[in-house]
Amino acid sequence: MGRTDRAPRLAGAIAIGFGLLTIASGGTTLLGGLEMGRVVGFVLWFNTLAGLAYVVAGLGIWCDRRWASALALTILAATVLVFAGFALHIAQGGAFEMRTVFAMTLRSVVWGVIALVARPAQPPMLRG
Repeated sequence: MGRTDRAPRLAGAIAIGFGLLTIASGGTTLLGGLEMGRVVGFVLWFNTLAGLAYVVAGLGIWCDRRWASALALTILAATVLVFAGFALHIAQGGAFEMRTVFAMTLRSVVWGVIALVARPAQPPMLRG
């Protein structure tokens, strides 16, 4: 690993764990194994599929791959866009569960922090 701090490894491990939990929960719900109430289909599908990207990004961050930072930022942007779509769904009177609001907030914050931690280390400025 190029950097000496442990933050990227911790962020990678969190991303992997978060991804595996997301895949398990979303997959079980999609297959009918969990009754989650007023599910918003596009949010459930996005989160479940994003779980795969979480694991890939986490592995990339753990292994200090250059592309992992871009993937983490892409996950953050996609999550925020889906969250905005979910907010529009609510504004239009669509049924929803309050826990989805909390879950999407958590996902946005977690991926914001992970994307920040996954940024490549900046080389020291050259002195002239």
